[in-house]
Amino acid sequence: MAQGQMAPGIVSGRLSSDELTSNFADLHAPLAPHEAAVAADRCYFCYDAPCITACPTDIDIPLFIRQIQAGQPQAAGRTIMEQNILGGMCARVCPTETLCEEACVREAAEGKPVEIGRLQRFATDDLMTTGEHPFERAPVTGKTIAVIGAGPAGLACAHRLAMLGHDVVIHETKPKPGGLNEYGIAAYKSTNDFAQAEVDWLLKIGGIAIETGSILGETISLEGLQANYDAVFLSIGLAGVNALRSQGAEKDGVRHAVDFISDVRQASDLAHLPVGRNVVVIGGGMTAVDAAVKSKLLGAEQVTIAYRRGRDAMGASRYEQHLAASHGVRIMTNVQPVAVHGNGAAAEIELEYTSSQDGQLSGTGETIRVQADQVFKAIGQTLEGAPEGLTLDGNKIAVSGAGRTSISGVWAGGDCAAGGEDLTVTAVAEGRDAAMDINAMLVS
Repeated sequence: MAQGQMAPGIVSGRLSSDELTSNFADLHAPLAPHEAAVAADRCYFCYDAPCITACPTDIDIPLFIRQIQAGQPQAAGRTIMEQNILGGMCARVCPTETLCEEACVREAAEGKPVEIGRLQRFATDDLMTTGEHPFERAPVTGKTIAVIGAGPAGLACAHRLAMLGHDVVIHETKPKPGGLNEYGIAAYKSTNDFAQAEVDWLLKIGGIAIETGSILGETISLEGLQANYDAVFLSIGLAGVNALRSQGAEKDGVRHAVDFISDVRQASDLAHLPVGRNVVVIGGGMTAVDAAVKSKLLGAEQVTIAYRRGRDAMGASRYEQHLAASHGVRIMTNVQPVAVHGNGAAAEIELEYTSSQDGQLSGTGETIRVQADQVFKAIGQTLEGAPEGLTLDGNKIAVSGAGRTSISGVWAGGDCAAGGEDLTVTAVAEGRDAAMDINAMLVS
């Protein structure tokens, strides 16, 4: 579709500003102090707490909950941020239902876990609103590290290095830091420009500079960074998007879901954001759910998620699937796209039913057509712009230990690195651990 044009049926202003404000309000209201106290009282404060093991950043969950119970939410916030400096965002977006809360003893005993995610938000929000950063820098070492990418892994790495007395320069392609926290998180999960507020909070440690518009392979090179810095940490994410290999995939109205989500996140007025009347999202992960729910919240009448395998294989958790369903999104499973039909612009999508035998997916030959003036592709992202010389593991950068790549003095973490789940909390853990490993190398 040419720049500035829209396919027929994709229009803005489907809902009033008041309706949009209500639709995109905070998904879960923050706990009031008395609610937090009641929620904290449910914790057993397990000695060998399984929730800690389930947390990728190893937060001492019973300790911070006990601190809330004792009326010390700022101490609780510090306990969280000692392990996860982006604990505020993780409290909002982490799939706690499949991590710490799933492991909670209360969940096993009663089917209702302690509300760890909401308690974490309560503590971190309380600490951040004081305006005082809880950590101080160690004496300056004179070492400078380049961090490529200002997403969760890069920010966590930079903060820990700055705490240890090193200077850090973050090179970021986009106009704003934050990575997926800024551009890829559902707007109803992170309201009131929280992503940027958290970055500003993190930068209070000092010793961190951010250079935007800095593009690896264009304005900067790995060789140049190695020559000018004592170490390099790559947190470049997954900028590429898998192609929809179906007839008609180039028609107007077909676009990447990640671009749509970014548009919603960056929109100054949601009433001006166009959306189709009949939307189909191809994929089964968190991105697919976010794009589908946002389409509904913007006023799309019919929204369908089409996934090639069964529900149990979907990347989106059961909670996210139920969230989509609660907003009126239809989830079709065991279907794959065959063709997008329409005269220049999408009007229908043809889906073929699939079956799986011994893990092998195949089409059955039976098809169905679904109205679709807008089709979002949420079928996975790929690594782009990885410097030459790096060993890859599949479609990601191969790493060993705490993020060491095949090139000496270069580390990697977050979505671009092999081995971990593509979650904000996992990226934070990898950035933090790489920073500790970099520090060990620099001071040895």
